Amino acid sequence: MIATTAKLVADPFSKDLEKKSTRDGFGTGTVEAGKANKDIVVLSADLKESTRAEWFEKEFPERFIEIGVAEQNMATVAAGLAAVGKIPFITSYAAFSPGRNYEQIRTTIALNNFPVKVCGMHAGVSVGPDGATHQMLEDIALMRALPNMVVINPSDAEEARKAVVAAAAHTGPVYLRFGRSNVPVYTTNETPFQIGKALTLWESPQPKVALLATGAMAYNALSAARALEAEGVGSIVLSVPTIKPLDELAILSAARKTGRVVTVEEHQAAGGFGGAITEFLSGTHPVRIHRLGLLDEFGQSGEPDELIEHYRLDAHAIAEAARELLRV
Repeated sequence: MIATTAKLVADPFSKDLEKKSTRDGFGTGTVEAGKANKDIVVLSADLKESTRAEWFEKEFPERFIEIGVAEQNMATVAAGLAAVGKIPFITSYAAFSPGRNYEQIRTTIALNNFPVKVCGMHAGVSVGPDGATHQMLEDIALMRALPNMVVINPSDAEEARKAVVAAAAHTGPVYLRFGRSNVPVYTTNETPFQIGKALTLWESPQPKVALLATGAMAYNALSAARALEAEGVGSIVLSVPTIKPLDELAILSAARKTGRVVTVEEHQAAGGFGGAITEFLSGTHPVRIHRLGLLDEFGQSGEPDELIEHYRLDAHAIAEAARELLRV
């Protein structure tokens, strides 16, 4: 049964479910936040169309800054703006920001605890044909290691909108991760979102395994739970948009109820979301954990759905990982 507290769409498994990219939620969210706070500014590194930063530019051209292909400069300019009271959102592909400007983010933003919001777009293998150079798979590991940095990976366009608005109100630096491909919009305006809180998407009466997922992989985990339920295997599905700080109470509760955890992320299995879960549970309530993610390898060109299936991040692979845990 789906937990009523999740407040999802009426039928999250409908074939007619609307699909949008989470970057669309960024565009909508920045406009909403910009209307509420005149100190919000958006900076782009020559990718305003692809990142949806142009949506903000159309509403507030005087608060939009085109930096050009200069991601390091973009980070330091944003730090300067934050130092005089502005709330900057900096946008580029995640492969370039934080990929290319990590040192500037570390030294000028995180070290000073400035309220700059670093927005990494086109993250994960679902970027598709652009291939390994643009499929950023190490950004969560990079950013969650930084002191003061909050790390958020929204699961659909609606949650992405809420995450942007929440990040704008947060007093410190935030890393927001967004995708390019269209994914199901299964949350609603009423679905709760709070930095540091996980969302229970599914909980069976007698769960045997917990499926913990971040970003768009949360929907795949929800689909896997439905398949497992049809086989008589109960589960808990937690969508964990905030990777840092983790919702430790929700994660600990799921681990205690089931004793088995599968983590799912469109990222390297090492150092990312699964690593954060493993680090936490190893010190509080050790359980069997199966981490799904890329296994020390780069991505490749292909269609988004093909790549998700190839790297064993689809609903079928998640359900099989749960079955493997149950066989141990």
